[in-house]
Amino acid sequence: MLNQIISRLKLNKEIVSTIAPVQINQADLPKISVIGLGYVGAVTSVCFADMGFHVIGVDTDEKKVLSMNNGIPPIVEDGLAKNLSLVINRDRFKATINSFDAIMNTDVTMVSVCTPSHEDGHCNIDHLKTVSETIGLALAKKETYHLILFRSTTPPGTTRKILIPIIEKVSGKKCGTDFGVAFNPEFLRETTAIKDFHSPAKTVIGASDEFAARMTKRLYRTISGEKLVCTMEAAEFVKYIDNTWHALKVSFGNEVGRLCKAANVDSYEVMDIFCKDHKLNISEKYLMPGSAFGGSCLPKDVRGIQYLAKELNQDLPIMNSIIHSNNSHICHIVDLIKKQKGAKVGFLGVTFKSGTDDMRESPILPIIEQLKYMDFKISLHDENLNDASISQGYGSNVISELSKMKMDDAYTLCQNSDVIVVTHYTPEYEKLLETFSLKKPVIDLVRLNKTCRDTVLYQGVCW
Repeated sequence: MLNQIISRLKLNKEIVSTIAPVQINQADLPKISVIGLGYVGAVTSVCFADMGFHVIGVDTDEKKVLSMNNGIPPIVEDGLAKNLSLVINRDRFKATINSFDAIMNTDVTMVSVCTPSHEDGHCNIDHLKTVSETIGLALAKKETYHLILFRSTTPPGTTRKILIPIIEKVSGKKCGTDFGVAFNPEFLRETTAIKDFHSPAKTVIGASDEFAARMTKRLYRTISGEKLVCTMEAAEFVKYIDNTWHALKVSFGNEVGRLCKAANVDSYEVMDIFCKDHKLNISEKYLMPGSAFGGSCLPKDVRGIQYLAKELNQDLPIMNSIIHSNNSHICHIVDLIKKQKGAKVGFLGVTFKSGTDDMRESPILPIIEQLKYMDFKISLHDENLNDASISQGYGSNVISELSKMKMDDAYTLCQNSDVIVVTHYTPEYEKLLETFSLKKPVIDLVRLNKTCRDTVLYQGVCW
């Protein structure tokens, strides 16, 4: 029934907006194409396919496409490999490099391509422009209504002022009549992305028109949480604000931790009490003292909002201090390591957090870089570190040297190191700390093992 409605939607905006909601069954689900099979796109594709939708994943990387079609995700994410194999066996997912054909053979296109930062913090939307042109070319050939959901982080106004005009110009069609657009930001955390997809705190839909909003809500009808419809600009802005707030919480928690340690107060006792207040303090997430923040979202989006504030001639001292505070925390970690005796430093974990292979702006990289500059000998162990993740990493000049520093066995790394730095929370590393914290200095960035905290050689970064 839904496909029949879609095929009739060469109507004007007024008629489209008056169509009543329709109850649909499994056979009426629209087909979805997802452009960009990175963290967001890969998880989104598999999760929608697992919900019963037929999904075509698109990426320009032929190796990634081949890998996905063979049931091997291009990323490390808990549960993704199992679910990918399941949806392939059920004939609900396939991947391709041909975005034009994928759009032509689907009813909805989700765009999850990367929007990296320029050096000045400004958001690079070149990939989005290219995808918008491709969508326009396909829509020029289509006779049916098509819904486009942009999910990549962009400054407010990008979708309405830049991307929609490109699609309209190339396709010769009108947004709100021939096709609909929504900015639909994702709030997926690496290592818990599948759980976050199915149980989000909110689903935000910044739609071009009422019908586009209703169609987007229908896609998420079995997903828990509130569905919030707003302007495209508000939806674009909320993603920046969310990630800036998370980055601020990390920095705030770390500054509290350092202050507590200097005052000989248990920072975790303080913050455990602080986080009990769910009425005013909102949530305990990101507020626990530990390592600096990193990854593909928080640093990029904080820089993006700083650039936006500069463009708007707004002085935002708190937001402008977040990166500085994070860099200060990295220097604090380096100083802790420098104070230990020994020139050989071993890192247990180097990706930006436990359970992922993502090397983008890992906070461990600038620590390693500074230590190497001071002639420390660095070795590292990380079971998720591979050639692909190294090649996609950025944020430091030591990326190209990581393969030479990597050791396959964590126990041997600890044996051969003068100082051990724990950056990931894993059972293997916890057992190693029980063995080595009595023998050599340990710098713990994740508060890994409670029993080791009483040893003379143990140092917590904030406790």
